[in-house]
Amino acid sequence: MKLLLIHQNFPGQFKHLGPALAKRGDQVVVLTPKVKEPSKWSGIAILPYEVTGNSTPGVHPWLTDFETKLLRGTACFEAAVALRDKGFVPDVILAHHGWGESLFLKDVWPDARLGLYCELYHRYGAGHTDFDPEFTSRTPDRDPLRLRMKNLNNRLHEEVMDAGISPTQFQASTYPDHHRDRITICHDGVDTTYVVPNPAAALTLPDGRVLTRDDEVVTFINRNLEPYRGYHVFMRALPDLLRRRPSAQVVLLGGDDTSYGAKPPKGKTWKQIFIDEVRPQISDADWARVHFLGRVPYNTFLSMLQVSRVHIYLTYPFVLSWSLLEAMSAECAIIASDTAPVHEAIKDGQTGVMVDFFDRATLADETCALLESPERRAALGANARRFAQATYDLERICLPKQLNWVDTLAKATPVRRPRD
Repeated sequence: MKLLLIHQNFPGQFKHLGPALAKRGDQVVVLTPKVKEPSKWSGIAILPYEVTGNSTPGVHPWLTDFETKLLRGTACFEAAVALRDKGFVPDVILAHHGWGESLFLKDVWPDARLGLYCELYHRYGAGHTDFDPEFTSRTPDRDPLRLRMKNLNNRLHEEVMDAGISPTQFQASTYPDHHRDRITICHDGVDTTYVVPNPAAALTLPDGRVLTRDDEVVTFINRNLEPYRGYHVFMRALPDLLRRRPSAQVVLLGGDDTSYGAKPPKGKTWKQIFIDEVRPQISDADWARVHFLGRVPYNTFLSMLQVSRVHIYLTYPFVLSWSLLEAMSAECAIIASDTAPVHEAIKDGQTGVMVDFFDRATLADETCALLESPERRAALGANARRFAQATYDLERICLPKQLNWVDTLAKATPVRRPRD
């Protein structure tokens, strides 16, 4: 079988699926703007293309988002035409369509089956855009219109997709029914044979101190430290937590940028905004026990989980983080927000402890309670790992299901692009 993979940040969600397809003998080609020169990786041919142009100055703000997707889509289209003219005709195209690259691929290969990674459909209303009252829109009456435009990329892809795959029930549920009925739910998978508990783990801090399982370590991870992942709630719980746990070492992982939601005021970062808010409530001695690691290599990330006594995960109703499932596989004792995407992984009192997203007092209470109870931590961590192995294991569960999804897609009658 010939497959074309499309991802603006390859490998992304195709990190395991792409090599597995190549390993079994399929011809796998990737188009991505991430690389500058053609290369090979795990049996996959990776071909570059360049996205040129910028958003039009002064264009309507609701159109800016789609215009960036249009620029990416046309760039990928040109690269696809060049690939087709060299004789490559894929049986199946797999794409993360969130950035627009795959908008016009059915125009190049109308007989190819298009499988989309369906990460999220933008929803307005209760539990979505208005979830956090602290960061409400300044124009709530216009938000449904803005989000309708933001979903234009999803809507245009719905016309040409043959099948979709979504990592969680929650994420699939955000899509409309006429879209949802073509989506298979299958997580990307966690390598539970690699992400394991390690009693001998050690984490070296920026100041040279080494933390081990003998230390009282509380961990918190975001791709970027921002409100969508509860950074503000965690920081506001810190003064109480540090006063009550004089031996605790608090380690935070995450960058200074914004991945999701509104950007901070110009010239500021969400990270520093909330440091500035809570710092006056924390003594210098206590603040010395708070460690910001920024972004780190994967092995450092894993060591952080392995030395953690209590791991805290908070999120808006949004895409579920890989890090939560990796924390479960590492046998962490987890405190998580009682929000919809988390319910699929954390069962309160079984695989973790759930707290109201906004209740920082209860967050501090539950963290202190878990730190006081090694038996409870051990039970929650063991249950979490068993659940991760039974539900999200890469080799036994997720990857076979993904490969079956691809094979089923390859046999489907291709959807034709609607004629204007």
